[in-house]
Amino acid sequence: MKQSFVFSGSGGQGIMSAGIMLAHAAIDMGKHATFLPEYGPEQRGGSAKCTVIISDDEIISPLTKKCDNLVVLNSIAYNKFADTVKEGGRLIANSSLIPTDISRDGIKSIAVPVDNIALEVGSLKVANVVIIGVLIGATGVVSKEVFVKSLEEKFKAKKPEILEMNMKALEKGIAFGKA
Repeated sequence: MKQSFVFSGSGGQGIMSAGIMLAHAAIDMGKHATFLPEYGPEQRGGSAKCTVIISDDEIISPLTKKCDNLVVLNSIAYNKFADTVKEGGRLIANSSLIPTDISRDGIKSIAVPVDNIALEVGSLKVANVVIIGVLIGATGVVSKEVFVKSLEEKFKAKKPEILEMNMKALEKGIAFGKA
């Protein structure tokens, strides 16, 4: 099975980190994955987008015209990319920053108060982990166990509170994705 994931928002929202973490977790599960970053001309606060493709088979190209899963973290990203979701695909939007009704015919729409959840567990910096949790809960693209190992490895040199905050963000995201 092959799935494409497009993450979009502003620089500083953890878009690239989310894509990299998802691709690494897929590889840790023995799948094939590609990661294709795209940046706006600005550094922090400019547009950021990345595409991740995960497949059981070899991936020929990291490019996709329409995606299976679109994650948008701000209104600009929503307005720019909402029409790039395949029929039957999934749109996940940060309802903390996108007040618009995101429902559309032919796709599954999930409005998640990503920023609110991240702040509730301790920091906006874990918003990307909330999103991956939503993806794990909604799609099962990678297992929670493999992603937890990835988080443990990533934060092993940090204070234990950092890992704990990321674990809470993951749990809340998974619960939201399953609901």
